[in-house]
Amino acid sequence: MRFGILGPLRVGGSEDATVTAGRDRVVLAMLLLNAGRVVPVDRLVDAMWDGTPPNTSRGQLQTCVSRLRRSLAATVGDEVIVTDPAGYSARIAPEELDATVFARLTMAARAAADADRLEEARESFRAALKLWRGPALSGIASRAVQRGAAALDEQQAVAIEECVEVELRLGRERELLGELTDLVERYPLRERLRAQLMLALYRAGRQADALAVYREARAVLAEELGVEPGQALREMQQRILVGDVGAPADDRRPHPPARCLPRTAADFTGRNEVVARLVEAVERADPSGPVIQLIDGMAGSGKTTLAVHVANLLSGRYPDAQLFVDLHGHSERQPLEPTAALVTLLRQLGVPSERIPPSPDERVALWRTELAARRVLVVLDNAASTAQVGPLLPAAPGCLALVTSRRRLVGLDGVHPEPLPVLAEPEAVELLARVAGPERIATEPAAAVEVVRRCGYLPLAIRLAGARLAHRRSWRVADLAARLRRERPVLPELAAEDRTVSSAFALSYRQLPEPAQRMFRLLGLYPGGWFNALGAAALADLPLAEAQDHLDELVDRHLVEEPGAGRFRLHDLMREYARELVTATEPEAARQAAIGHLLDWALHAVAGATAELERGLLHGSLNLRRPMRPDLVVPFADAGSAWLEEQRLNLPALVRCAAQTGHHEYAWKLARAMWRFLFIRCYSDDLLATQLDGLAAAQRSGDDAAVATMHNYLASVYFRAGEYLDAIEHVEAALKLRERLGHERDAAVCRGNLGVVMIQLGRLSEGVECSLQALATWRRLANDRGISSALADLGMAHMLLGRYDEALAMHRRHLLLAVEHGLDFQVGVALGHIAQVRLRLGQLPVAIRLLNSAVHLKRRTGNRYGEGEVLNDLGVAYRLCGDRATAERYHRDALKIMREIGDRRGEALVRNDLGFTLASGGRSSEAGEQHTQALAIARKIMHRYEEARALDGLAAGLRCSDPSQARRYWERCLTIQRDMGIPEAAAVVVSLAELDAERVAAAHR
Repeated sequence: MRFGILGPLRVGGSEDATVTAGRDRVVLAMLLLNAGRVVPVDRLVDAMWDGTPPNTSRGQLQTCVSRLRRSLAATVGDEVIVTDPAGYSARIAPEELDATVFARLTMAARAAADADRLEEARESFRAALKLWRGPALSGIASRAVQRGAAALDEQQAVAIEECVEVELRLGRERELLGELTDLVERYPLRERLRAQLMLALYRAGRQADALAVYREARAVLAEELGVEPGQALREMQQRILVGDVGAPADDRRPHPPARCLPRTAADFTGRNEVVARLVEAVERADPSGPVIQLIDGMAGSGKTTLAVHVANLLSGRYPDAQLFVDLHGHSERQPLEPTAALVTLLRQLGVPSERIPPSPDERVALWRTELAARRVLVVLDNAASTAQVGPLLPAAPGCLALVTSRRRLVGLDGVHPEPLPVLAEPEAVELLARVAGPERIATEPAAAVEVVRRCGYLPLAIRLAGARLAHRRSWRVADLAARLRRERPVLPELAAEDRTVSSAFALSYRQLPEPAQRMFRLLGLYPGGWFNALGAAALADLPLAEAQDHLDELVDRHLVEEPGAGRFRLHDLMREYARELVTATEPEAARQAAIGHLLDWALHAVAGATAELERGLLHGSLNLRRPMRPDLVVPFADAGSAWLEEQRLNLPALVRCAAQTGHHEYAWKLARAMWRFLFIRCYSDDLLATQLDGLAAAQRSGDDAAVATMHNYLASVYFRAGEYLDAIEHVEAALKLRERLGHERDAAVCRGNLGVVMIQLGRLSEGVECSLQALATWRRLANDRGISSALADLGMAHMLLGRYDEALAMHRRHLLLAVEHGLDFQVGVALGHIAQVRLRLGQLPVAIRLLNSAVHLKRRTGNRYGEGEVLNDLGVAYRLCGDRATAERYHRDALKIMREIGDRRGEALVRNDLGFTLASGGRSSEAGEQHTQALAIARKIMHRYEEARALDGLAAGLRCSDPSQARRYWERCLTIQRDMGIPEAAAVVVSLAELDAERVAAAHR
């Protein structure tokens, strides 16, 4: 092998300095990670500079490639790097790269193990693992390279587990004991290895030691992750306890396998050659990488049906998951963004929404990590472009992606497309027979040929024509053929934007009763991906039972699909056809009225579902009128968050529809109504989209109060994201409008919000001033809720400024008001704030009692951020008590929450406190790592207080080893603290003075 990436980068069989320049190594590593595939220039540039390339990046990349070519020519002799219009690729034989050989050997080992050829499997696994020389591509710091290397490292760990499994089946447990013990120390969180060690110990007659391994696993998992052992490990313990241990449990797939493929069409017809080619291509594909198959063709050609059929045929080869996502590449909806598609795919895999990160790169990394140890099949249906599909493609061996598109995706490197033609005539006739009934077609073969010819042999048109026959038992096939002949010629329309399909739709549509026709037409106006009978009834202004009857008929005629009970949708082309009909037949006023009815229902439904979350605040701020259809809104009064979760993907589409159709009041009110749900659930993408659309609609409406409302809530979105300057811009715009309008109460809300942002930015005096102004207004208005909020903000500012008596007084008053009004959410907040002050005063027992009460309330009220904050404070309290192990556990629990909800400020806070706790136990290196990450976050979001704390922690860690750097950190820290006017500056002054004294003493020694 001439190239190695399973360890430090190796060229020509040596790890010497053949390629020394750092960026050259990054480029070569990226090409080897994607051997045989073209790596785009932009991707290489991103890898070289970690997302911040200079203007000269492309020129520098060319220089790197030229230098690499010269170096490789001297080392390996052949031309390895090939230039392509889209980028560069590494042209090397499979046996010349260790990662490719590793993948081939592991695939062979798995096949042998599945066939019970265990010795052969063992030899292949051991040969594969022998190729590893250390962590993949160690020593290369590029984030893009590290993501690829992490996937390889995961493949190594899975191969180790599978190899051990085979050797245990061979009865080699005694030989494995030493190796398994080392592996468990190396991978302390991999439960399968621990189960295998338990089994080996038990079989070796060491039952007590096997159970001790379980106890250790439970302790480690609780300390590191805050979770109990998984089911497989628990079952192993139980089986050892009762002496019922056979073959070890297969825990390669800790999650139940996902089965998300739609049902294959019962009347799937023909396509034999295409199916055979696709299946053969998968079976003969290089095992060292994923398999990507692209199916493209015209609308209605049956791409999705074929992809689902092939996926079901191959599903046995991909036992870990079979996934499906509609990318809406060619639909009335906007194409699904890759980040949104990743959310759908990850949720199908069982990843909780709170674990899905907001960053696109982090979502891609999580997706590829989840696939690394699985054999997964994914259907990416209706793709718009290469850019949309690229981030969704699996990178791990053993995975298959079937991509369908109406476009030829020429930018997908290394993919062989399968253009899908129309059906051959015999296949088309067979499809017609399956839909309409074989006996009828057999008696009139010539007429059947004429029908499919007039349908252009297009599967969608043939299915619709067959459905007409199936529902008209009195018709002969010749009658349908005659009707087709009376229409405009079909084939010429095939090239004119799907007119053939429209003609086929018309045949079905014209047979509907007029009320069902009207329902079908109006459904062309429905935004979102799916709808239910309530929404359809609102749109058509019909009684619910009548709307349900019409939908049932449309489903029977295959004009509407029902993928799940009570969930309906229109195919892309069917939606387009319905929209054409409604535009042609319904006056503008009627269309606007129908959309208005739908939006009115949606607004009141959302308002009813959020009632518990809003606690009476929403109706007053929106001034909601009586719903047009109270009979359709009643069922949602108690549905709450579950209904909102079910409708989540439709909510942004409703706001956009309202904005685009001129229903500006509904647009901004819908955006406001769904704000709290999206905010609490941390659906950041939807939250930003709806509030931006709501603001634009409010501005177009000319309603300054509405504009102020949307500026205020959009500010909250930017505040949550840590984009404080944008938050200030919008809240100041809201405040200016409220003051001009004379809205004293709403202006006080804006001043309070502005104060909170100022405090987070470290502008404490400005924050205090804003909060004092808000407090004065609330007292004048005798508004206890407003007073409570302002007191909480002021108390926090006074605590940061070291005014602890004032802070306690305000937080106590906040607590009293919250208790008086029965606001459990605010009671939890107040208790947590009082505890923070007690911590700073050193009153630890009192603080711990308060924090325990606060965390209980925050969990009960669903305050995830508050829960994380209180857990972190408990960590601080236990650190100050000297119990560092408990402190660390609380910090890590808090960090997990902050990362799950995507709160960057909270993450910086927790990382700093975790760093201080680690440092107190002498773990300075780990502490420095936490402070470094906190510093990066704090600077990015401009959070000066956490920036200063991170600098303080870094300086303390370097005080002995690098006093000069420690001084620089403390000096920068002191500048921030003095600007903020916080008491921590005094301790930093002392630290700097001690550094000076130590330097003088050292000079005289």
